[in-house]
Amino acid sequence: MQRRTLLHNLFSSMVALPILGSLEARIIASNSSIGRRDLRTPKVFVETDDEKYIRRAIHLAGNVPKYPFGALLVDQQKDVVVAEGWNRSVHNPTWHGEMDAINKCAASHSKIDWTKLTLYTTAEPCAMCQGAVAWSGISRVVFGSSIPFLKTLNWWAIDIRAEELSRLSSFRKCTVVGGVLENECNKLFRTALTIK
Repeated sequence: MQRRTLLHNLFSSMVALPILGSLEARIIASNSSIGRRDLRTPKVFVETDDEKYIRRAIHLAGNVPKYPFGALLVDQQKDVVVAEGWNRSVHNPTWHGEMDAINKCAASHSKIDWTKLTLYTTAEPCAMCQGAVAWSGISRVVFGSSIPFLKTLNWWAIDIRAEELSRLSSFRKCTVVGGVLENECNKLFRTALTIK
């Protein structure tokens, strides 16, 4: 899978751009825009790993469409999914998708280096889940829908952002990235409100 991603990126940067030169195609290679489509670039799009894994989280959220909180942990160096989870709060109110993935990882990978992991989730982690991220040492969190968005739909949420909790957890270093495939994730939560 990693080889395929490398070949895809190589093709996109070395072959597609010269071919599309007449269309003034440009892919901006800064951290803030990798994988984003430059509006001046017709039909050119390179999917980032973040988007690939958020798509997987969206798929996992389908296990419980009424509570579409899907999550997975990925080893950043090996580009391998080490655990997946989804919301099981009907059984236990603290069994959020992120907690499910973290607990599965702990159970199946007792010697894992948590600092090499990224947590991907359809929604911004709540205070409890972001606290678990800090305690476990996960170094990166990527989410789709934000807590402010969820609150506009009247989803229950503790009004503190994951980035703020990360900053307050000074004993750990965790980067928080939000808004990846935000529209697709937002649609999950809007649709969930229609399920009885």
